[in-house]
Amino acid sequence: MTGERGTARWRPGDLPVFVVPIVAGFLQLMGSSGADAHVRFRYPHMLLDATAYVLLATGPLALLFRRRYPTTTLAVVMTATVLYLLRGYVFGPVVLSPIIAIVAAVTAGRRLAAYAISSGAFAVLGVVSLFTPFGPFRLAYWTFGHTLVALTWLVVLLTGAEISRVRRERAAEVRRTRAEEERRQASDERLRIARELHDVLAHNISMINVQAGVALHLMDERPEQARTALSAIKDASKEALTEVRSVLGVLRQVDESAPRAPAAGLARLDDLVSRARVAGITVHTDTGGEPRPLPAGIDLAAFRIVQEALTNVTRHAGPGVTATVRLRYDDGLLIEILDDGRGAPGDLPRGGNGIPGMRERVAALGGEISTGPRTDAGGFRVRARLPVPHPVEGSADGPREEPRPR
Repeated sequence: MTGERGTARWRPGDLPVFVVPIVAGFLQLMGSSGADAHVRFRYPHMLLDATAYVLLATGPLALLFRRRYPTTTLAVVMTATVLYLLRGYVFGPVVLSPIIAIVAAVTAGRRLAAYAISSGAFAVLGVVSLFTPFGPFRLAYWTFGHTLVALTWLVVLLTGAEISRVRRERAAEVRRTRAEEERRQASDERLRIARELHDVLAHNISMINVQAGVALHLMDERPEQARTALSAIKDASKEALTEVRSVLGVLRQVDESAPRAPAAGLARLDDLVSRARVAGITVHTDTGGEPRPLPAGIDLAAFRIVQEALTNVTRHAGPGVTATVRLRYDDGLLIEILDDGRGAPGDLPRGGNGIPGMRERVAALGGEISTGPRTDAGGFRVRARLPVPHPVEGSADGPREEPRPR
């Protein structure tokens, strides 16, 4: 999965904070000096002096603080720029710093402050330059036309800053949504892997525990039966190791060769029943309806439900128990596991992860499940119904599946 760092687009905010002020300062100072040299002999009253260079440098220096103090930065930059213009110095790229400061303030969320400071600076510049008849702040070349053009550019600049702010907020929301989705998918994957490991280990270790007890009991009196129990332990442990390696291989995303054993599904129901019988449980199977291929997710869930139910029978039902596994194919798949165990109430499967895991599987597939003691004949019952999509013919890529409405 590609991380956000690898897919995110570059943004101006990714630059170090000093880069923009350096570029703006260079352009303002060099551009204004070039304009000064151009008008040196025609308009000597517009030439730059020490005060002009201080005002030209004030704006870029203030931009160093635009991210931490956007409002204060904008106020300082606007003040320096207005003073520069009202003193009648040669007009160069002096408005570059105000443009950057306005955009920084608006995108930082200081919209009202940006509007107020920008409008205030424009009002001071217009009123003083148009209606002050004397002094150093009288701009002889400033007219109402200049005022209208400046106002238009100010509106365009604020509008562009607003658009930039909206796009930045939307991009941030998209990144947050993507990060939350990735976290949710990772959590779901961890839960799925934990559930698979529980189902695999709980069943096989329960079988190993039961057979180990049988082997210890029969070791001296009936060694041949003890040998059979030890053989069952060997098979169960080998299968547990194989399935654990498979799950961990998926977790590590390692490309491995095709598994030697078939994937877990109802096609392996006979093997599951055989291992339960080796553990001393009498198991009957009953299939009704017309069996048909199931989607992989439903097939695996059905197998795990039967596996966990038989594991609980092995653990809690007591010796000499009889269990029945019923499968009914109709609009969906009905799974029912019954036993006639006589274990104590405290031995009923509760408080563990098996039944909650079954419920999570069924809920994820949109099915229903009920579990609890049997009131009629004793023992325990697990009953689950899984919706099964029906194939739709005529697709260009072959049959596809479409869920039937429930």
